[in-house]
Amino acid sequence: MHTLISACLRGVPPEVETIAREEDLPPHAAARAVARGRIVIPANPARPHRLCAIGEGCRVRVNVNVGTSGTRCDEDLEAEKAKAALREGADALMDLSTGGDLVRIRQRILELDAPVGTVPVYEAVRRAGSAADVDADLLFKVIREHCRQGVDFLTLHCGVNRDALASLKADPRTMGVVSRGGAFHVAMMAATGEENPLYAEYDYLLEILSEHDVVVSLGDGMRPGALVDAGRLAKSTEYLTLGHLAKRALAAGVQRMIEGPGHIPADQVGYNVRMIKELTDGAPLYLLGPLVTDVAPGYDHVVGAIGGAIACMNGADFLCMVSPAEHLALPDVRDIVEGTRVAKIAAHVGSLSRAAAHTKNREIRMAEARRALDWEKQFEAALAPEEARRIHERDGEIETCSMCGDLCAVKMVRDILPVPEERMEP
Repeated sequence: MHTLISACLRGVPPEVETIAREEDLPPHAAARAVARGRIVIPANPARPHRLCAIGEGCRVRVNVNVGTSGTRCDEDLEAEKAKAALREGADALMDLSTGGDLVRIRQRILELDAPVGTVPVYEAVRRAGSAADVDADLLFKVIREHCRQGVDFLTLHCGVNRDALASLKADPRTMGVVSRGGAFHVAMMAATGEENPLYAEYDYLLEILSEHDVVVSLGDGMRPGALVDAGRLAKSTEYLTLGHLAKRALAAGVQRMIEGPGHIPADQVGYNVRMIKELTDGAPLYLLGPLVTDVAPGYDHVVGAIGGAIACMNGADFLCMVSPAEHLALPDVRDIVEGTRVAKIAAHVGSLSRAAAHTKNREIRMAEARRALDWEKQFEAALAPEEARRIHERDGEIETCSMCGDLCAVKMVRDILPVPEERMEP
């Protein structure tokens, strides 16, 4: 079948030419990275949109989750949240809706100019009435429908199998299973005594994804949901399974990325990222957080950014925004805006560790603008320019900032010290 991977084995397709220009990569090197599974480009041929490359040599990208719940179902609000995320610089969106007309809500998100992901098992559970009543036929039917509708990447919890469940029982955790998709599959296996159909019929799943050239995001259904569970067995069992599944997906010509690793202490982030990367042969890594403390509700966007920056310095590629409402409520527009801004900061820090020329150049532009006390250029270089402008201008228009005023260190010494001959990279 014609997939992006097969096209990259023959040459440099237009999609790769585009992302190579954006990421300052040699086109043939970018095509080889896609063919080797080191870069993914979520781009369902059924729906044109702005492209986004995720993986080796690329800037760290940011995804933002939106979606209704059974408790709070407002389609207009979710559309507004998605648009706000894109205005703040989100690179991709995920629709995690579980309440209302799921097909119509998804279509509204798909009309936006960005890659879009979903978690099909959520809809399967809503249709069946409960997780225990979901069977393989329904689950694969929903997956096909999402692919046909134009979804670019699917979170599929293929690694939540009977081995992972046995590990969970053998080494119990305080928080059990916190992944909603993971919990659904655990409930399905418990009800039937059978294997997770996404694992048992993985080759069939790959046929569907290959037919539509959709990226599989291998979900971390056994991620720890609390720091006290970070060292338990189930997480590592799933890592090993995802490593095998990642290789099978690539062999079938299906682009794939890996999700992980949940709530873990800061000193374990690097180790976990490197282990996942090794087991999956460098597949792009997509993570929520990781959350490096459990005791900061209301500020989990900051906690996630700390973990995300550390993870990206160790090789993670794709950050999922954590909002201030995490663990507390369905986020509102302000939560999405604040969470996206903070996630973009973490992604920028991670990109700096990859020595990306355009990321470093932004830092140079800011330094030069600050030395010149050029506020307009500072706002242009800022990751959140409107917020920076709002804060600066609240004390009126002055040459310096109101913190130092006429005692500004930069102003006092800029004519005394020579300017280094810094050059922006080409």
